[in-house]
Amino acid sequence: MDQTYREITEAMRPYFDGFYQGDIATLKKIFHPSCHLYTATDGPLQDDPMDAVYDRVANRAAPAAAGHKRHDRILSIDKSGEESALVKVQIAIGTKLFTDYLSMLKLDGRWQIISKTYTYVPIEVEVEQAVTEAAE
Repeated sequence: MDQTYREITEAMRPYFDGFYQGDIATLKKIFHPSCHLYTATDGPLQDDPMDAVYDRVANRAAPAAAGHKRHDRILSIDKSGEESALVKVQIAIGTKLFTDYLSMLKLDGRWQIISKTYTYVPIEVEVEQAVTEAAE
């Protein structure tokens, strides 16, 4: 595997762990301070700066504390050069399975998310069973 793919895969650990544990300090290791999160899943465009995201994370029950299973997975990494990549991942929070498109740049020697576009669907019993079986 190309070194860049290994670096990006390793860089994603704080992303998955931070959301699962509800740990803002961990999330700050992967998100660039200027990052914004975008979605239109619920209708009009939603554009959230990181302070709003961190506030949401701080004010909800962490999936780990609620005893939820993890559904973390990297679906694809599309890199261009040694400093730019688009990473598609899935992650579950509560009853929602998110698909996230993460624009990443290698800045100051580390990979950082500079933009996130996401959508989600409800986690169905079938999806939860399929993910559990695949993990075993």
